[in-house]
Amino acid sequence: MKKYFDYLEQLRDSGVTNMFGAVPYLQQEFPELSCDHAQAVYILREWMRGHRKGGDGQC
Repeated sequence: MKKYFDYLEQLRDSGVTNMFGAVPYLQQEFPELSCDHAQAVYILREWMRGHRKGGDGQC
């Protein structure tokens, strides 16, 4: 998960998208997620959960 979380941190810092819209970016960046929308959503939710709890989103 670390590689996904690192990417999501960079994406957030870039300001390119609201993080609720990050799933397509994950799928574009990581070929293994391109046909697995559910897994990309799961990764984003886990990353968000870490931020909600005051964490850094790292696994």
